[in-house]
Amino acid sequence: MDTEVLDLPLSRTANERLHALIPGGAHTYAKGDDQYPENLAPVISHGSGAHVWDVDGNRYIEYGSGLRSVSLGHAHPRVIEAVRRELGRGSNFVRPSIVEVEAAERFLATVPTAEMVKFAKNGSDATSAAVRLARAVTGRSRVALCSDHPFFSVDDWFIGTTPMSAGIPSTTTELIASFPYGDLAATEELFTRYPDEIACLILEPATHTEPPPGYLAGLRQLADRHGCVLIFDEMITGFRWSESGAQGLYGVVPDLSTFGKALGNGFAVSALAGRRDLMERGGLRDSGDRDRVFLLSTTHGAETHSLAAAMAVQATYVEEGITARLHSLGERLAAGVRDVAEAMGVGDHVVVRGRASNLVFNTLDENLQPSQQYRTLFLRRLLAGGVLAPSFVVSSALDDEDIDRTVDVVAQACAVYRKALDAADPTPWLAGRPVKPVFRRLA
Repeated sequence: MDTEVLDLPLSRTANERLHALIPGGAHTYAKGDDQYPENLAPVISHGSGAHVWDVDGNRYIEYGSGLRSVSLGHAHPRVIEAVRRELGRGSNFVRPSIVEVEAAERFLATVPTAEMVKFAKNGSDATSAAVRLARAVTGRSRVALCSDHPFFSVDDWFIGTTPMSAGIPSTTTELIASFPYGDLAATEELFTRYPDEIACLILEPATHTEPPPGYLAGLRQLADRHGCVLIFDEMITGFRWSESGAQGLYGVVPDLSTFGKALGNGFAVSALAGRRDLMERGGLRDSGDRDRVFLLSTTHGAETHSLAAAMAVQATYVEEGITARLHSLGERLAAGVRDVAEAMGVGDHVVVRGRASNLVFNTLDENLQPSQQYRTLFLRRLLAGGVLAPSFVVSSALDDEDIDRTVDVVAQACAVYRKALDAADPTPWLAGRPVKPVFRRLA
Protein backbone atom coordinates (compact mmCIF):
# COMPACT_ATOMS: atom_id res chain seq x y z
CA MET A 1 0.00 0.00 0.00
CA ASP A 2 1.31 3.44 -0.92
CA THR A 3 1.86 5.62 2.13
CA GLU A 4 0.19 8.60 0.46
CA VAL A 5 -2.94 7.04 -1.03
CA LEU A 6 -4.34 4.56 1.54
CA ASP A 7 -8.10 4.94 1.30
CA LEU A 8 -10.77 3.01 3.17
CA PRO A 9 -14.15 3.96 1.65
CA LEU A 10 -15.91 0.72 2.56
CA SER A 11 -14.50 0.81 6.09
CA ARG A 12 -15.72 4.39 6.50
CA THR A 13 -19.21 3.36 5.40
CA ALA A 14 -19.13 0.34 7.72
CA ASN A 15 -18.03 2.56 10.62
CA GLU A 16 -21.02 4.83 10.02
CA ARG A 17 -23.31 1.80 10.10
CA LEU A 18 -21.63 0.60 13.30
CA HIS A 19 -22.14 3.95 15.05
CA ALA A 20 -25.77 4.11 13.92
CA LEU A 21 -26.57 0.79 15.59
CA ILE A 22 -23.95 0.19 18.32
CA PRO A 23 -23.06 2.78 20.99
CA GLY A 24 -19.43 3.68 20.37
CA GLY A 25 -19.36 1.78 17.10
CA ALA A 26 -17.67 -1.24 18.71
CA HIS A 27 -18.25 -3.69 21.53
CA THR A 28 -14.98 -2.85 23.25
CA TYR A 29 -13.86 0.74 23.83
CA ALA A 30 -10.28 -0.14 22.94
CA LYS A 31 -11.50 -1.16 19.46
CA GLY A 32 -13.27 2.16 18.85
CA ASP A 33 -12.45 4.21 15.76
CA ASP A 34 -11.38 7.06 18.07
CA GLN A 35 -8.31 4.90 18.79
CA TYR A 36 -7.22 5.24 15.16
CA PRO A 37 -6.39 8.18 12.89
CA GLU A 38 -9.39 9.89 11.33
CA ASN A 39 -10.80 7.91 8.38
CA LEU A 40 -8.17 5.21 8.93
CA ALA A 41 -10.03 2.75 11.15
CA PRO A 42 -10.21 -0.45 9.10
CA VAL A 43 -13.24 -2.69 9.60
CA ILE A 44 -12.10 -6.30 9.45
CA SER A 45 -13.44 -8.84 7.00
CA HIS A 46 -11.45 -11.88 8.12
CA GLY A 47 -8.14 -13.09 9.48
CA SER A 48 -5.75 -15.98 9.07
CA GLY A 49 -2.64 -16.52 11.14
CA ALA A 50 -0.93 -13.19 11.78
CA HIS A 51 -2.78 -11.36 8.99
CA VAL A 52 -6.17 -9.69 8.69
CA TRP A 53 -8.02 -8.25 5.72
CA ASP A 54 -10.33 -5.23 5.87
CA VAL A 55 -13.58 -4.84 3.95
CA ASP A 56 -11.70 -2.73 1.40
CA GLY A 57 -9.46 -5.69 0.57
CA ASN A 58 -6.27 -4.45 2.23
CA ARG A 59 -4.12 -6.99 4.05
CA TYR A 60 -2.31 -6.11 7.29
CA ILE A 61 0.22 -7.72 9.56
CA GLU A 62 -1.67 -7.58 12.85
CA TYR A 63 -0.37 -7.04 16.38
CA GLY A 64 -2.27 -7.15 19.66
CA SER A 65 -4.80 -9.45 18.00
CA GLY A 66 -8.14 -9.56 19.80
CA LEU A 67 -6.81 -7.23 22.53
CA ARG A 68 -4.01 -9.75 23.20
CA SER A 69 -6.35 -12.75 23.20
CA VAL A 70 -5.37 -14.34 19.86
CA SER A 71 -1.86 -15.38 20.75
CA LEU A 72 -1.68 -18.39 18.39
CA GLY A 73 -2.94 -16.51 15.35
CA HIS A 74 -6.39 -16.40 13.79
CA ALA A 75 -8.18 -19.65 12.93
CA HIS A 76 -5.44 -21.79 14.45
CA PRO A 77 -6.00 -25.29 13.00
CA ARG A 78 -5.69 -27.19 16.27
CA VAL A 79 -8.08 -24.87 18.07
CA ILE A 80 -10.60 -24.79 15.23
CA GLU A 81 -10.56 -28.59 14.99
CA ALA A 82 -11.30 -28.92 18.72
CA VAL A 83 -14.09 -26.36 18.53
CA ARG A 84 -15.67 -27.91 15.44
CA ARG A 85 -15.65 -31.34 17.07
CA GLU A 86 -17.61 -30.09 20.10
CA LEU A 87 -20.04 -27.97 18.07
CA GLY A 88 -21.28 -31.14 16.44
CA ARG A 89 -22.01 -32.62 19.88
CA GLY A 90 -24.03 -29.74 21.34
CA SER A 91 -22.77 -26.70 23.22
CA ASN A 92 -24.96 -26.22 26.31
CA PHE A 93 -27.01 -28.62 28.40
CA VAL A 94 -29.22 -28.67 31.50
CA ARG A 95 -26.44 -30.39 33.48
CA PRO A 96 -22.64 -30.12 33.36
CA SER A 97 -20.88 -31.65 30.39
CA ILE A 98 -18.00 -34.08 30.83
CA VAL A 99 -15.98 -31.46 28.95
CA GLU A 100 -16.19 -29.24 32.04
CA VAL A 101 -14.27 -31.64 34.26
CA GLU A 102 -11.78 -32.35 31.48
CA ALA A 103 -11.19 -28.63 31.01
CA ALA A 104 -10.78 -28.12 34.76
CA GLU A 105 -8.28 -30.99 34.97
CA ARG A 106 -6.32 -29.58 32.04
CA PHE A 107 -6.28 -26.08 33.51
CA LEU A 108 -5.17 -27.20 36.98
CA ALA A 109 -2.44 -29.35 35.45
CA THR A 110 -1.21 -26.32 33.49
CA VAL A 111 -1.54 -23.93 36.47
CA PRO A 112 -0.64 -26.23 39.38
CA THR A 113 -0.47 -23.37 41.88
CA ALA A 114 -4.30 -23.35 41.87
CA GLU A 115 -6.47 -26.03 43.48
CA MET A 116 -9.89 -25.29 42.00
CA VAL A 117 -11.16 -23.39 38.96
CA LYS A 118 -14.44 -21.99 37.71
CA PHE A 119 -14.93 -20.87 34.12
CA ALA A 120 -16.79 -17.83 32.81
CA LYS A 121 -16.99 -15.89 29.54
CA ASN A 122 -15.11 -12.66 30.30
CA GLY A 123 -12.42 -11.34 32.57
CA SER A 124 -14.63 -8.83 34.37
CA ASP A 125 -16.89 -11.55 35.78
CA ALA A 126 -13.87 -13.47 37.05
CA THR A 127 -12.17 -10.51 38.75
CA SER A 128 -15.42 -9.29 40.29
CA ALA A 129 -16.10 -12.78 41.62
CA ALA A 130 -12.63 -12.82 43.17
CA VAL A 131 -13.28 -9.49 44.88
CA ARG A 132 -16.70 -10.62 46.12
CA LEU A 133 -15.21 -13.83 47.49
CA ALA A 134 -12.42 -11.93 49.24
CA ARG A 135 -14.94 -9.64 50.89
CA ALA A 136 -17.02 -12.61 52.03
CA VAL A 137 -14.19 -14.66 53.52
CA THR A 138 -12.58 -11.71 55.32
CA GLY A 139 -15.76 -9.94 56.40
CA ARG A 140 -14.20 -6.71 55.15
CA SER A 141 -15.43 -4.29 52.49
CA ARG A 142 -12.46 -2.26 51.33
CA VAL A 143 -10.63 -3.27 48.13
CA ALA A 144 -7.05 -2.16 47.43
CA LEU A 145 -6.22 -2.12 43.73
CA CYS A 146 -3.04 -1.23 41.88
CA SER A 147 -3.38 2.28 40.49
CA ASP A 148 -0.76 1.69 37.78
CA HIS A 149 -2.76 -1.00 36.04
CA PRO A 150 -5.33 0.21 33.53
CA PHE A 151 -8.24 -2.20 33.78
CA PHE A 152 -9.73 -4.78 36.12
CA SER A 153 -13.48 -5.00 35.49
CA VAL A 154 -16.51 -3.37 33.89
CA ASP A 155 -18.25 -3.53 37.27
CA ASP A 156 -18.88 -0.48 39.43
CA TRP A 157 -16.17 -1.21 42.00
CA PHE A 158 -13.52 -0.54 39.34
CA ILE A 159 -15.12 1.69 36.67
CA GLY A 160 -16.08 4.12 39.44
CA THR A 161 -12.38 4.83 39.89
CA THR A 162 -11.90 5.86 36.23
CA PRO A 163 -12.77 9.12 34.43
CA MET A 164 -15.81 7.28 32.98
CA SER A 165 -17.57 7.07 36.35
CA ALA A 166 -20.93 8.51 35.28
CA GLY A 167 -23.83 6.51 36.71
CA ILE A 168 -21.82 4.97 39.55
CA PRO A 169 -22.68 6.04 43.14
CA SER A 170 -19.83 7.55 45.10
CA THR A 171 -20.61 5.14 47.93
CA THR A 172 -19.22 2.37 45.75
CA THR A 173 -15.84 3.95 45.19
CA GLU A 174 -15.52 5.12 48.77
CA LEU A 175 -14.63 1.51 49.53
CA ILE A 176 -11.73 1.44 47.05
CA ALA A 177 -8.15 2.28 47.96
CA SER A 178 -5.17 2.21 45.62
CA PHE A 179 -1.47 1.52 45.78
CA PRO A 180 1.40 2.07 43.30
CA TYR A 181 3.07 -0.90 41.67
CA GLY A 182 6.45 -1.86 43.04
CA ASP A 183 6.17 0.15 46.30
CA LEU A 184 5.78 -2.14 49.30
CA ALA A 185 6.03 0.71 51.79
CA ALA A 186 3.10 2.56 50.20
CA THR A 187 1.05 -0.63 50.22
CA GLU A 188 1.85 -1.31 53.86
CA GLU A 189 0.77 2.24 54.71
CA LEU A 190 -2.72 1.36 53.47
CA PHE A 191 -3.03 -1.24 56.20
CA THR A 192 -2.08 1.41 58.76
CA ARG A 193 -4.62 3.85 57.31
CA TYR A 194 -7.37 1.24 57.11
CA PRO A 195 -6.68 -1.28 59.90
CA ASP A 196 -8.70 -4.51 59.55
CA GLU A 197 -10.67 -3.02 56.63
CA ILE A 198 -8.89 -4.29 53.52
CA ALA A 199 -10.40 -7.44 52.04
CA CYS A 200 -7.91 -7.91 49.21
CA LEU A 201 -5.01 -6.63 47.20
CA ILE A 202 -5.66 -6.98 43.46
CA LEU A 203 -3.04 -6.31 40.79
CA GLU A 204 -1.46 -7.60 37.63
CA PRO A 205 1.67 -9.41 38.83
CA ALA A 206 3.69 -7.78 36.04
CA THR A 207 3.08 -5.46 33.10
CA HIS A 208 5.50 -3.33 31.08
CA THR A 209 8.11 -3.56 33.82
CA GLU A 210 9.38 -6.57 35.70
CA PRO A 211 8.44 -6.72 39.38
CA PRO A 212 11.25 -5.37 41.57
CA PRO A 213 13.21 -8.10 43.38
CA GLY A 214 11.20 -9.38 46.30
CA TYR A 215 8.14 -7.29 45.50
CA LEU A 216 5.60 -10.04 44.82
CA ALA A 217 6.89 -12.08 47.75
CA GLY A 218 6.59 -8.95 49.88
CA LEU A 219 2.95 -8.54 48.87
CA ARG A 220 2.37 -12.18 49.78
CA GLN A 221 3.81 -11.52 53.24
CA LEU A 222 1.77 -8.32 53.68
CA ALA A 223 -1.44 -10.11 52.78
CA ASP A 224 -0.68 -12.93 55.21
CA ARG A 225 0.30 -10.56 57.99
CA HIS A 226 -2.84 -8.46 57.66
CA GLY A 227 -5.28 -11.25 56.91
CA CYS A 228 -6.35 -10.16 53.44
CA VAL A 229 -6.63 -12.02 50.13
CA LEU A 230 -3.97 -11.63 47.44
CA ILE A 231 -5.45 -11.65 43.92
CA PHE A 232 -3.36 -11.78 40.75
CA ASP A 233 -5.10 -10.60 37.59
CA GLU A 234 -3.38 -12.83 35.03
CA MET A 235 -5.58 -11.90 32.07
CA ILE A 236 -2.50 -10.74 30.17
CA THR A 237 0.36 -12.48 31.97
CA GLY A 238 -1.37 -15.86 31.79
CA PHE A 239 0.44 -17.95 29.14
CA ARG A 240 2.39 -14.97 27.74
CA TRP A 241 4.73 -14.99 30.80
CA SER A 242 4.67 -18.77 31.17
CA GLU A 243 2.17 -21.57 30.65
CA SER A 244 1.33 -21.27 34.34
CA GLY A 245 1.26 -17.49 34.32
CA ALA A 246 3.37 -14.99 36.18
CA GLN A 247 2.78 -16.87 39.41
CA GLY A 248 4.53 -19.87 37.88
CA LEU A 249 7.37 -17.79 36.48
CA TYR A 250 8.07 -15.77 39.63
CA GLY A 251 7.21 -18.48 42.15
CA VAL A 252 4.76 -16.46 44.24
CA VAL A 253 1.37 -18.08 44.77
CA PRO A 254 -1.69 -15.81 45.15
CA ASP A 255 -4.82 -16.85 47.00
CA LEU A 256 -6.91 -16.26 43.88
CA SER A 257 -6.05 -15.55 40.28
CA THR A 258 -7.96 -14.79 37.11
CA PHE A 259 -7.13 -15.87 33.56
CA GLY A 260 -8.58 -15.02 30.16
CA LYS A 261 -7.51 -13.56 26.81
CA ALA A 262 -4.90 -16.08 25.58
CA LEU A 263 -6.80 -18.91 27.29
CA GLY A 264 -9.25 -19.26 24.40
CA ASN A 265 -7.28 -17.83 21.44
CA GLY A 266 -10.22 -15.53 20.71
CA PHE A 267 -13.01 -17.78 21.96
CA ALA A 268 -14.89 -16.46 24.98
CA VAL A 269 -13.57 -18.14 28.10
CA SER A 270 -12.08 -16.91 31.36
CA ALA A 271 -11.22 -18.54 34.65
CA LEU A 272 -11.19 -17.85 38.36
CA ALA A 273 -8.74 -20.13 40.13
CA GLY A 274 -7.36 -20.42 43.62
CA ARG A 275 -7.18 -22.08 47.00
CA ARG A 276 -9.70 -24.82 47.65
CA ASP A 277 -10.79 -23.48 51.05
CA LEU A 278 -11.66 -20.11 49.47
CA MET A 279 -13.24 -21.41 46.28
CA GLU A 280 -15.43 -23.90 48.16
CA ARG A 281 -17.20 -20.97 49.82
CA GLY A 282 -19.04 -20.65 46.53
CA GLY A 283 -19.72 -24.38 46.27
CA LEU A 284 -21.99 -27.03 47.80
CA ARG A 285 -19.48 -28.82 50.03
CA ASP A 286 -18.34 -26.01 52.28
CA SER A 287 -18.29 -27.22 55.86
CA GLY A 288 -19.91 -25.41 58.75
CA ASP A 289 -22.83 -23.01 58.82
CA ARG A 290 -21.22 -20.08 56.98
CA ASP A 291 -23.21 -18.13 54.41
CA ARG A 292 -22.61 -19.25 50.85
CA VAL A 293 -21.02 -16.87 48.38
CA PHE A 294 -22.59 -16.25 44.98
CA LEU A 295 -19.32 -16.90 43.23
CA LEU A 296 -19.98 -17.38 39.50
CA SER A 297 -23.12 -18.66 37.82
CA THR A 298 -23.29 -18.08 34.08
CA THR A 299 -25.55 -19.62 31.46
CA HIS A 300 -22.80 -19.71 28.86
CA GLY A 301 -19.72 -20.00 31.08
CA ALA A 302 -19.16 -23.66 30.27
CA GLU A 303 -20.08 -23.81 26.59
CA THR A 304 -18.34 -26.92 25.36
CA HIS A 305 -16.70 -25.40 22.29
CA SER A 306 -15.02 -22.60 24.28
CA LEU A 307 -13.71 -25.06 26.85
CA ALA A 308 -12.46 -27.25 24.01
CA ALA A 309 -10.67 -24.22 22.59
CA ALA A 310 -9.05 -23.58 25.98
CA MET A 311 -7.84 -27.16 26.24
CA ALA A 312 -6.39 -27.02 22.73
CA VAL A 313 -4.66 -23.74 23.50
CA GLN A 314 -3.06 -25.12 26.65
CA ALA A 315 -1.92 -28.28 24.90
CA THR A 316 -0.42 -26.23 22.08
CA TYR A 317 1.44 -23.94 24.47
CA VAL A 318 2.93 -26.80 26.44
CA GLU A 319 3.75 -29.12 23.55
CA GLU A 320 5.03 -26.52 21.08
CA GLY A 321 6.82 -24.13 23.46
CA ILE A 322 4.64 -21.20 22.44
CA THR A 323 5.68 -18.89 25.27
CA ALA A 324 9.33 -19.21 24.23
CA ARG A 325 8.38 -18.51 20.61
CA LEU A 326 6.46 -15.39 21.61
CA HIS A 327 9.51 -14.14 23.48
CA SER A 328 11.81 -14.87 20.54
CA LEU A 329 9.55 -13.06 18.07
CA GLY A 330 9.14 -10.12 20.42
CA GLU A 331 12.86 -9.80 21.00
CA ARG A 332 13.51 -9.76 17.24
CA LEU A 333 10.82 -7.11 16.74
CA ALA A 334 11.95 -4.92 19.65
CA ALA A 335 15.57 -5.00 18.51
CA GLY A 336 14.61 -4.11 14.94
CA VAL A 337 12.34 -1.23 15.96
CA ARG A 338 14.93 0.19 18.33
CA ASP A 339 17.64 -0.01 15.67
CA VAL A 340 15.65 1.80 12.98
CA ALA A 341 14.30 4.39 15.42
CA GLU A 342 17.85 5.15 16.49
CA ALA A 343 19.06 5.26 12.88
CA MET A 344 16.32 7.75 11.99
CA GLY A 345 17.15 9.96 14.94
CA VAL A 346 14.01 9.22 16.97
CA GLY A 347 15.34 6.59 19.34
CA ASP A 348 14.34 8.71 22.34
CA HIS A 349 10.86 9.34 20.94
CA VAL A 350 9.63 5.99 19.62
CA VAL A 351 10.15 3.79 22.65
CA VAL A 352 9.41 0.05 22.83
CA ARG A 353 8.61 -1.20 26.33
CA GLY A 354 7.52 -4.35 28.06
CA ARG A 355 8.23 -8.03 28.19
CA ALA A 356 9.12 -9.41 24.77
CA SER A 357 5.84 -11.34 24.59
CA ASN A 358 3.81 -8.24 25.44
CA LEU A 359 5.42 -5.21 23.80
CA VAL A 360 3.89 -1.75 23.64
CA PHE A 361 5.27 1.46 22.19
CA ASN A 362 5.30 5.02 23.47
CA THR A 363 5.32 8.05 21.18
CA LEU A 364 7.01 11.07 22.74
CA ASP A 365 7.07 14.66 21.54
CA GLU A 366 10.02 17.06 21.21
CA ASN A 367 9.95 17.49 25.01
CA LEU A 368 9.94 13.71 25.53
CA GLN A 369 6.36 13.80 26.81
CA PRO A 370 3.71 11.25 25.77
CA SER A 371 1.85 12.59 22.75
CA GLN A 372 -1.43 11.50 21.18
CA GLN A 373 -0.57 13.61 18.14
CA TYR A 374 2.70 11.76 17.51
CA ARG A 375 0.92 8.46 18.16
CA THR A 376 -1.54 9.44 15.44
CA LEU A 377 1.27 10.21 13.01
CA PHE A 378 2.97 6.91 13.80
CA LEU A 379 -0.23 4.85 13.46
CA ARG A 380 -1.06 6.52 10.12
CA ARG A 381 2.27 5.48 8.68
CA LEU A 382 2.03 1.95 10.03
CA LEU A 383 -1.44 1.49 8.59
CA ALA A 384 -0.37 2.88 5.22
CA GLY A 385 2.46 0.33 5.20
CA GLY A 386 0.12 -2.56 5.93
CA VAL A 387 0.78 -2.90 9.67
CA LEU A 388 -2.18 -2.81 12.07
CA ALA A 389 -0.49 -2.22 15.40
CA PRO A 390 -2.11 -0.44 18.34
CA SER A 391 0.69 -2.23 20.20
CA PHE A 392 3.55 -4.54 19.24
CA VAL A 393 2.09 -7.56 21.06
CA VAL A 394 3.06 -10.58 18.97
CA SER A 395 1.26 -13.80 18.11
CA SER A 396 3.07 -17.06 17.44
CA ALA A 397 1.72 -17.04 13.86
CA LEU A 398 4.14 -14.26 12.89
CA ASP A 399 7.26 -15.29 11.00
CA ASP A 400 10.60 -13.62 10.36
CA GLU A 401 9.36 -12.13 7.10
CA ASP A 402 6.46 -10.46 8.94
CA ILE A 403 8.84 -9.04 11.53
CA ASP A 404 11.26 -7.77 8.89
CA ARG A 405 8.44 -6.16 6.93
CA THR A 406 7.15 -4.51 10.11
CA VAL A 407 10.59 -3.10 10.90
CA ASP A 408 10.84 -1.69 7.36
CA VAL A 409 7.47 0.06 7.78
CA VAL A 410 8.51 1.38 11.20
CA ALA A 411 11.66 2.82 9.60
CA GLN A 412 9.53 4.71 7.07
CA ALA A 413 7.27 5.95 9.88
CA CYS A 414 10.29 7.08 11.89
CA ALA A 415 11.59 9.11 8.94
CA VAL A 416 8.33 11.09 8.91
CA TYR A 417 8.41 11.30 12.71
CA ARG A 418 11.83 12.96 12.46
CA LYS A 419 10.46 15.56 10.04
CA ALA A 420 7.63 16.38 12.44
CA LEU A 421 10.04 16.70 15.35
CA ASP A 422 12.24 19.04 13.32
CA ALA A 423 9.17 21.16 12.58
CA ALA A 424 8.15 20.97 16.26
CA ASP A 425 4.60 20.40 14.99
CA PRO A 426 3.16 17.08 13.82
CA THR A 427 -0.15 18.64 12.72
CA PRO A 428 0.59 18.67 8.96
CA TRP A 429 1.07 14.90 9.06
CA LEU A 430 -2.13 14.05 10.98
CA ALA A 431 -4.80 14.67 8.33
CA GLY A 432 -7.46 14.99 11.03
CA ARG A 433 -8.03 14.81 14.75
CA PRO A 434 -5.57 12.92 16.97
CA VAL A 435 -6.39 9.56 18.50
CA LYS A 436 -7.91 9.73 21.98
CA PRO A 437 -7.38 7.99 25.32
CA VAL A 438 -9.84 5.18 26.03
CA PHE A 439 -10.74 6.44 29.50
CA ARG A 440 -11.88 10.05 29.31
CA ARG A 441 -14.82 11.93 30.80
CA LEU A 442 -16.22 13.47 27.62
CA ALA A 443 -16.69 11.90 24.18
